[in-house]
Amino acid sequence: MKRPPFWPVLIGTGFGSGFSPVAPGTAGALLATLMWWLVGLAVTPACQLRLTVGAILLFTAAGVWATNRLEPYWGEDPSRVVVDEMVGVWLPLLAAPSGSWGYALAAFALFRLLDIFKPLGIRKMENLPGGIGVMMDDILAGIYAFILLILTRWVIG
Repeated sequence: MKRPPFWPVLIGTGFGSGFSPVAPGTAGALLATLMWWLVGLAVTPACQLRLTVGAILLFTAAGVWATNRLEPYWGEDPSRVVVDEMVGVWLPLLAAPSGSWGYALAAFALFRLLDIFKPLGIRKMENLPGGIGVMMDDILAGIYAFILLILTRWVIG
């Protein structure tokens, strides 16, 4: 069997985190959370927000592209593809104050719970074709986690 091309592998596996032998989706989401936090150490909160939105848009398009190129090699919705988890966790991180580990962990946990259990129509997104379906279930889980985190921040004050 031929090896898949380098760039789709690099993007699709979340810079290799998808090769984790245990919980690759969690590894990808954790890497994305750490990336978000490290960026927050180097830039202003407003810049971090803009960079996060940019990463979501860029990696959503790149994730669809990479997944469509990897599925012929690795099968439908391969577990090694975790770029969808990266985009998914960046969505609720938009609601986390820059530098707040508590909210970052809450964003991570809410996203992973929703991604694993797939309530409220999330599972139906997997029926969309190819890379779109792979990305959209995590995007919807990320949107729900964003809403929950915003509501939590509003209630807490």
